[in-house]
Amino acid sequence: MNKVILAYSGGLDTSVAIQWLREKYNLDIIALTVNLGNMSDLESIRQKALDIGAIKAIAIDATSSFIESYVFPALQANAIYEDEYPLACALGRPLIAQLMVKAAHDEGAAIVAHGCTGKGNDQVRLDVSISALDPKLKIVTPAREWNMTREQTIAYAQTHGIPVPITKSSPYSIDENLWGRAIECGVLENPWSEPPRDVFAWTKPIEETPDIANYVEINFSRGIPTGLNGKEMNPVKLVQTLHETAGQHGIGRIDHIENRIVGIKSREIYEAPAAIVLVTAHRALEQLVLSKEQLCFKSMVANEYAELIYNGLWFTGIRQNLAAFVTSSQEYVSGTVKIKLFKGNCQVVGRKSPYSLYDYNLATYDEGDTFTPSDATGFIHIWSLPVKTQAQAQMPPHERR
Repeated sequence: MNKVILAYSGGLDTSVAIQWLREKYNLDIIALTVNLGNMSDLESIRQKALDIGAIKAIAIDATSSFIESYVFPALQANAIYEDEYPLACALGRPLIAQLMVKAAHDEGAAIVAHGCTGKGNDQVRLDVSISALDPKLKIVTPAREWNMTREQTIAYAQTHGIPVPITKSSPYSIDENLWGRAIECGVLENPWSEPPRDVFAWTKPIEETPDIANYVEINFSRGIPTGLNGKEMNPVKLVQTLHETAGQHGIGRIDHIENRIVGIKSREIYEAPAAIVLVTAHRALEQLVLSKEQLCFKSMVANEYAELIYNGLWFTGIRQNLAAFVTSSQEYVSGTVKIKLFKGNCQVVGRKSPYSLYDYNLATYDEGDTFTPSDATGFIHIWSLPVKTQAQAQMPPHERR
């Protein structure tokens, strides 16, 4: 009963949480570190948890599962929160919750804990997901309970000799995985202040990007990216390659005033080079192979899907229902999209598919045109009937002038 599984990133809040949980509740801490990409040295993070006072530290590389089972389904849906945020951190939370619950079962722990603050979204996502997977587990949330400011938390760490990569001069809170990087706190809390150069780590400023464009061809099968420039790649390698390539061209910077789950607006800075390129390419391919009606309905599903992910509702029936529609919609979303990367811009310059609904002979104005203009007369007559009928009966006089 004294064991607790702590989701441990090695950052400020979770490092302080190890010491705080021991002092406050006299718990034995088992630290669980989950790599979702861009966590280069799992062993050092694991050792740090032990050095601070955890009785055991578990490190899991779940990058492949993250990309294949969470990121790519969201990509198929074109799930972008408020048309800005590719949901990198939000997509990682249900997987982390899943692994926390499994670790609790494996280790015989009745308690789980995380370092999310009482103002953020992640507390909701983790708590809701854990409750869905095992409602019997007790959830302890140190950062919600201790109610320390950022500076007080840093001071607590220094007092107890806890090494953290944050100082008063560099107070950013950073969360990252292979799909994206989120930065907040410090000067970024003023929405009028331009983000300093040191905020960005993955994307070059425009003035330092190459003066020659880079063209990338992305292959898709049923809405899933499968290769670059004609070469097949596994999901992790593909995202990593695009992440590096697009970042070199300054693509993927997002400065967003975001509506959080808890009801406040927050200024969020994101870097998501691969996500921006892949969503742009995927949308372009869908425009080629899906009908007008499919695209219209799918855009509504995309918004709802993004809301569900953002709000921590991955393990719900409605998410499963929407996922079934999305999977069905991707049956013919196969082909290749050509993207031009240049000076911060990600531009679609070509697309092709064996299932294309684009018919050159219908679209062309040159010789070979198979569209019959005379047929338009009858179509326009029938199409305009309800318009004429309503106008004659109801149009205000001033609009008839």
